[in-house]
Amino acid sequence: MRRGILGGTFNPIHLGHLRGAEEARERLDLDEICFVPAAIPPHKNEKIEVPASRRLEMVRLAIENNPAFSISDVELKREGKSYSVETIHYFRREGPQAELFFIVGLDSFLEVSTWKRYEDLFSLCHFVVLNRPGVERWELSELKPREFWVVFLVAEKNNRWIHGPSGHSIYFLDRPFMDISSSEIRQRIREKKSIRYMMPDKVEAYVLEKQCYERQESGDRRQKTEVRTEEKG
Repeated sequence: MRRGILGGTFNPIHLGHLRGAEEARERLDLDEICFVPAAIPPHKNEKIEVPASRRLEMVRLAIENNPAFSISDVELKREGKSYSVETIHYFRREGPQAELFFIVGLDSFLEVSTWKRYEDLFSLCHFVVLNRPGVERWELSELKPREFWVVFLVAEKNNRWIHGPSGHSIYFLDRPFMDISSSEIRQRIREKKSIRYMMPDKVEAYVLEKQCYERQESGDRRQKTEVRTEEKG
């Protein structure tokens, strides 16, 4: 089984997340892609005003009509911050025969050397890097620490790098142009602007019904008393 894993806060999930996942599934012939909402992402200090239970429900609504998409609450059940290496170890134990493909955006990948035990990740799974439209892929020589990246081989024909010790690959995919971001959606809601066609209809209806992002960031309106965690991009 070839299984993709796509993590993030999904605050909220939108069509860019879904199209990127579908592109990876199709181009790498993946049997399944599992969406993994994060509880407390380790890298960003921005706050999430929406409880994890609601973000989980948004993802469930977004993927319910795609039999190749699934969802896991493993990071929401785990205490503390959501480290990718712990999540990958979980999926390795859950399905030891599965071939794992960890899906990330280019911006996140360029910071991978700051992740907890990042060297171990390349021995556990493949990486799938979704490049933003119009951004050229960085060369190995641009990434640090350089002494780690020298163990990779460049396979330009297949647009991937191969991790010499494990044989796992880093695949680079140019995703379709969809200029949508979660932060833009949150801002548009606060400004009473339309978010139609930025996310699945059921997710839009849920977000508006629950008034998930209507709190103003300025202090002149009462803030909702909901569980708050750190946000990951």
